[in-house]
Amino acid sequence: MTHPSLTQRVTKNQRHRQKRNLKTDASGCDADSIKSLQGKSTARLEQHRGSYDNGIPPRISRPSTRLTARLTEIFSLPFVWLVALLSIGIFVQSAAGFAAGLLVIPSMLWAGFSIPEAQASLIIATIPQNLWGVWSFRDASEPRRLLWPGLTRLTFLPIGVASLSYLESFSIVHLRQMVGLMVLVATSVMLGVNPKPRKHLHPGWGWLAFPLSGYFQGLVGIGGPPMVLWVQAHDWDTRQSRVFLFSMYLISIIPALGVLLWFFGGRIVPVSIATLVAIPWLLLMTYLGLKLGTAIGTRGLRYVTYGLLLLTGAAGLAAPWIS
Repeated sequence: MTHPSLTQRVTKNQRHRQKRNLKTDASGCDADSIKSLQGKSTARLEQHRGSYDNGIPPRISRPSTRLTARLTEIFSLPFVWLVALLSIGIFVQSAAGFAAGLLVIPSMLWAGFSIPEAQASLIIATIPQNLWGVWSFRDASEPRRLLWPGLTRLTFLPIGVASLSYLESFSIVHLRQMVGLMVLVATSVMLGVNPKPRKHLHPGWGWLAFPLSGYFQGLVGIGGPPMVLWVQAHDWDTRQSRVFLFSMYLISIIPALGVLLWFFGGRIVPVSIATLVAIPWLLLMTYLGLKLGTAIGTRGLRYVTYGLLLLTGAAGLAAPWIS
């Protein structure tokens, strides 16, 4: 007959042995699972690195990594194109008095930049010029003239940017055609329309010009032509005309950049930083353009600029065949 205490002890030992076996099996399963997971993670990492080495961007990356990669890209060959095209636009704008947007936006599309990037870079590039213009002609400024034109222009600017966000679904060839057509139409209107200067215009012309200016500024960054025609229809002297245009551009800089950042996010940040770096060089281009315009006269330069704009617009319109 077996002693009860001995039976209980044997039963406890069996239970303890069973628990230890279960733990051993569980730890073995855990080890196998861990090894399996480690193998899968290593395979994914190697695949991730391999795709990046082959030129395919990784599917998942941190925002800071994407920004650094884009900055590295901008400050290589694209940076040279960016500075060169902005230099031409700023130089022509300073010498002839117009055409920065009409030249820079379509040219940057051909260089591989998007319309939001081109807009942001051009806005930042013209900040020193607009500040200088407002300060230089401050004695001819009348702030009352800026109120309702500025408000109506800023009201329609976000509508243009919203339209641009939709148009970005189109191919780059179609976008080049669209911008080229707009350049041709704007240049033809400026060449063909020669309004007679008057002391007062019907308010309807203002309600047409400034909403159009704001909308096209947001759509493709070319909002100057409607304003220029409206100013030319007034009997203002050169200083009054220039300070009005400089002021209108200046008061729209912060809202325009804010709306672009809201719609397109960090896409415009790298090119904006690159443009800020190029500001000293662009100031030199502004100075040289002003010197050339003073020496030769803006009248002759205007016709050369018109010819350049027509060529640029025609190239955009013929994008499918040129590409």
